[in-house]
Amino acid sequence: MKTAIIVDDDIDTVDVLAEYLEYENIQVIGKMYNGKDGVEAYQKLKPDLVFSDVMMPLYDGFYVLEEVKKLNPNAIVIMVTGDLTAITENRLKMLHASEIIYKPYDIKKIMTLVNQYFEKIEA
Repeated sequence: MKTAIIVDDDIDTVDVLAEYLEYENIQVIGKMYNGKDGVEAYQKLKPDLVFSDVMMPLYDGFYVLEEVKKLNPNAIVIMVTGDLTAITENRLKMLHASEIIYKPYDIKKIMTLVNQYFEKIEA
């Protein structure tokens, strides 16, 4: 079974996303609410997929993305943000975000995207 961790300071967002992932047979093995805990969870749990919000207190999503990519350059890290600025988009691309999803997002599109990543891995 594929595994994921979710890093977002909004508890409701984490829970809703976790439900959808579980429905798609992706086991959520970690729910973190700040970037520092997200990176520590990635190191310990080695999930197949990381979902991270960008704007969070106590280490943001840029930190999560940068540190996870240092640990595993091939990690699938999907960044979620409400920040539509080019500065944020360019920084996420520079740090090699697998995907950037803008809020409010369509959960069905996210699930399609996730499944496409897993199909590539299994191919």
